[in-house]
Amino acid sequence: MNATTSAPEKDSHVNGLDVHAIRGAINAVAQDRSLAETSWKVASRWQGGAVAEHEVAGYEIGGSQVARSFAWKSDEPAELGGTNLHANPQELLLSGLNACMIVGYAMTAALMGITIKSLEIETSGEIDLRGMFELSDKTPKGYGSLRQTIRVNADATAEQLAEVHAAVLRTSPNFFNITQSIPVESELVVE
Repeated sequence: MNATTSAPEKDSHVNGLDVHAIRGAINAVAQDRSLAETSWKVASRWQGGAVAEHEVAGYEIGGSQVARSFAWKSDEPAELGGTNLHANPQELLLSGLNACMIVGYAMTAALMGITIKSLEIETSGEIDLRGMFELSDKTPKGYGSLRQTIRVNADATAEQLAEVHAAVLRTSPNFFNITQSIPVESELVVE
């Protein structure tokens, strides 16, 4: 997102977002790199069976801790040993990708003065369980690829929406996280 991306603003709110606040944040980060640093954490606890509970207590931005309190659960379908009462980890992963991109579309469009009337993202992919069950060492443990369909209706030309789409693909943290290899340090603590 470029702070110079601008369009005449009749109202400071576009797509339910405060454009002046977004521009203020972009300008503040452009002037002081320390304000750009964020840190995110989710604590997850096994609840028995295939159910886990996940909790967010807050995050850090620009060196300041911000309290937030959210909790949700995950499960597996009955066919994979779960109770089918909650979304499974794959559905949560794909929803995280979609949610991040939706924010990107709403924000980028708002900064361009484009009002979105409707926006839907559908992401799908296949996982061959032989990889996860270690029945084949030639089978990937996860997705080989993902497919997305983005449906948008907005007061913009096809060219403007293509510009928004390209910006989202360039700037979405979760699109980056899904499409790039990210090192993970995993430490086992036995209690």
